[in-house]
Amino acid sequence: MDIASLCGGMEPEGESVQQIAVLVFDEKVWLDSDRLAELYVQLGEAGAQDVVCRAMEELAVRLARVDEAFRTYKLAVLRKSTKGLIGIAEQVGMQRLADVARDVCKCADGPDPVALGATMARLQRIGDRSLTAVWDLQDMSV
Repeated sequence: MDIASLCGGMEPEGESVQQIAVLVFDEKVWLDSDRLAELYVQLGEAGAQDVVCRAMEELAVRLARVDEAFRTYKLAVLRKSTKGLIGIAEQVGMQRLADVARDVCKCADGPDPVALGATMARLQRIGDRSLTAVWDLQDMSV
C-alpha cells in the first residue's frame, strides 16, 4: 500500500485538506446504584456520604497523579496510582472507571505507547464524567 492510497487518493505534497473529520467521544458512564445503596445500608446516610466524598476527592487526586505520570512517562508511578484508583472506583460503584483503569495498567506494561495514550485519554474522559455523575447524584438527593 502506498502513501497516496493511505491519504484517500491524494498526493501528500502540494494538496490541501478539504474536509476534516471530527471525532466526538460520547461514552456513557455507569454508576452501580446497588453498590451505592449497599454503602448507605452499611454506613448510614452520613457515613456513606462521607465515604463517597472522600473517595471522590481521592479519585480526583489520583486522576491528576496518573495524568502527570503519563505526561512525564513515569510508568511505575502511573501503574501504582492507577491500581489504587481501581479499588476506590469499585468501592463507590464506578465500575466503568475501574475497568478503564485496568486497561491503562495493561497498556503501561506493554510496548505500545499509542495504546497507552488512547487508554489514558479514555481514562480522563471516563474519570471526569464519573465524578460529575456522582456529584449530580448527590445534588439530586439533597
